[in-house]
Amino acid sequence: MKISLKKIVFIVIILLFLTGSTYGITYLKDIADYKQAVKETTIEEINISDISDGVYNGEYDVKFIYAKVEITIQNGEITTINLLEHRHERGKPAESIIHKMIDEQKIDVDAISGATNSGTVIKKTVEIALKSANRRSKIGILIFFCHKLLF
Repeated sequence: MKISLKKIVFIVIILLFLTGSTYGITYLKDIADYKQAVKETTIEEINISDISDGVYNGEYDVKFIYAKVEITIQNGEITTINLLEHRHERGKPAESIIHKMIDEQKIDVDAISGATNSGTVIKKTVEIALKSANRRSKIGILIFFCHKLLF
């Protein structure tokens, strides 16, 4: 049984079409998931003056946008926010939001036009870092009191 060249070309074209369709559908689903994740992201304001001095890290990922920060707190104020990593689509302008957060000493500052999604991810990353500071402070207090009770 001999297969003609036309049949082979036809089969290859069908396989390429199916493969391309699969990748296309997967990509569209990933975009929908990403948009939903950004839409559902909420920013919770944290009382920075309650946070102990130190350096805190946070990261947040919504597929197409990822950010990782290192925040320094001194005397109840944010002194530096280092954007260690920022994977983005067109969100490079959102990186300037860091300066607004330091100037205003709060997380939920106005978004940067044209880079709203990246700005949301960066703000959430800062929130996560500051929440880790609160958790560490509470654990430190708990350890201190347990130590006092035991010794």
